Amino acid sequence: MSIRDIIEGKKQWRAHLARVKALPPDYQIVYKEMQKYFFKVGPIDLLEGSLLSGIVDFFEEGVADGKGVLELIGSDVAAFCDELIKDSPTYAEVYQESVNGKPGTAEK
Repeated sequence: MSIRDIIEGKKQWRAHLARVKALPPDYQIVYKEMQKYFFKVGPIDLLEGSLLSGIVDFFEEGVADGKGVLELIGSDVAAFCDELIKDSPTYAEVYQESVNGKPGTAEK
């Protein structure tokens, strides 16, 4: 990764955060909780993928439609997050496989 890649990544992240800050307060709170959850659960492709920006897109559409954030995602934020990453491998799963001793995961 070059210096230019790092700088470009920071610019993109700051633009992303600006979009989040433009959301209504209830959307911002839910987004931050979702972000914490994803960083904790750790979908492997979180930073390379479009998950977080897709959530902001979804939230911006909800705001434009005049819906509350819980109308969009339901009252169980964690269940909504789990549904979004159900087909994505997570760091927690990789770790669990290494602990269980599945072939080819722990001792490479």
